[in-house]
Amino acid sequence: MKRVYCLMILMLCVVASLSAQKTARIEFKQTKYDFHEIAEKNGDVSHVFTFVNKGTAPLIITRASANCGCTRPEYTVKPIAPGKEGQIKVTYQPKGRPGSFKKNIYVYTNGEPDRVVLLITGTVIPES
Repeated sequence: MKRVYCLMILMLCVVASLSAQKTARIEFKQTKYDFHEIAEKNGDVSHVFTFVNKGTAPLIITRASANCGCTRPEYTVKPIAPGKEGQIKVTYQPKGRPGSFKKNIYVYTNGEPDRVVLLITGTVIPES
């Protein structure tokens, strides 16, 4: 009986210590952006996605990638302290890509969630 009691106390300590661990948590103000109509002749367009670390540990963007070479993400490389903001700038290259587009940007972090998908959309008006 004494062994069961000790085991139960040990389990409670383990559960309590696991729940007390510090974790980073990324939260974007928006995860989708529509450029609407953009003129191919005007060149590249960009949008900045802003996020906040809502966790209790520093947040690190480990990488960001797009599903197409026409889309380039740039991101904050320094750790983001709890409560502070960071940014991911996404640039789309419309040259030679007339018509509508829908591009995913995958953001990987050391926190929760460990992957976030951003989306940009729009329509490229071809050069005349």
